[in-house]
Amino acid sequence: PQGMQYTVERIGRYARTLQPGLNFIFPFFERITNRIDIREQVMDVPRQEVITRDNAMITVDGVVFYRVFDAENATYQVSDLDDAIMQLMTTNIRTVMGSMDLDDLLSKRDTINEKLFEVIDEATDPWGVKIVRIEIKDITPQKDLAGAMARQMKAEREKRAAILEAEGNKKAAVAKAEGQKRALILQAEGEKEAEILRAQGNKEAEILKAQALHEIHALEAKGRKSSAEYDAYARERMAEAEAKATAMVSEAIKNGDIQAINYFIAQKYVEALQNIASADNQKLIMMPLEASNLISSISGIGDIAKEVFTKKEGEMNHKNITKKLETQTIQKEEIDEKEQFTKKV
Repeated sequence: PQGMQYTVERIGRYARTLQPGLNFIFPFFERITNRIDIREQVMDVPRQEVITRDNAMITVDGVVFYRVFDAENATYQVSDLDDAIMQLMTTNIRTVMGSMDLDDLLSKRDTINEKLFEVIDEATDPWGVKIVRIEIKDITPQKDLAGAMARQMKAEREKRAAILEAEGNKKAAVAKAEGQKRALILQAEGEKEAEILRAQGNKEAEILKAQALHEIHALEAKGRKSSAEYDAYARERMAEAEAKATAMVSEAIKNGDIQAINYFIAQKYVEALQNIASADNQKLIMMPLEASNLISSISGIGDIAKEVFTKKEGEMNHKNITKKLETQTIQKEEIDEKEQFTKKV
């Protein structure tokens, strides 16, 4: 049948291998010695105990897939092919897994399968057998070891959780510090800009203040200038009036008018009284004064002016008359002030 190969012996010696299909043998001389299934076979490796390199006791089972490609060698190179493969698997599992730590056994099954495949495939090649693949189905540690592993795993997870939490706290602290740093930088920049704006504002205020003071000083100087001009003009007018009055009085004296002499005497008399009254060392002044004589001396000024104006009336024009009237008014104001001061004295 398909998928089978038969080995034939002739008079006790291997003669040929029958392939699937129609085949003939010679009775009495030839006989079929072995029927080989050339399809892929599955062999279950029973559970067995293995001691790892770190002295941990575990129980292991597995499965092996193989296929016979040479019926002659599978028949005559090994007496019991299945048992031979089973024993080979059992011994190599203990050898390979016993040379590894428990953690490696639990985490590196692919490595174990590759090592077992290399060793067993090389050992079964002379038997006409090709190992397809080997799989470790289950690795079971002892109960106390399983509890220890559970505690270890729990500790590892707690450790990882603590590490992750610490890393999270670290990143959070770094992020917070960066945020505070950025906030301080922004605050410093804001304060800097505020100081710059404040300085600019102060500068502009000082400039405006200086301009205002300059304008104020200019206006004050202009006012003082105008006041000085007005004072000079007033003094000039008073000087002109006094000069004209003096000329008029001199003319009256020249003409023999006694009242003009009384005017000068009264003027000097009033000035002397003013100086005496304004002295610092004088607390009380007692002087016999005749107010009527003083007033009569001063009143002579009006008569002098009338006489002069009468003589000059025909010769002066309207403009000169106006100026003399202004001079007379100023003189009268001065005389009134001197008379009031004299009365007070």
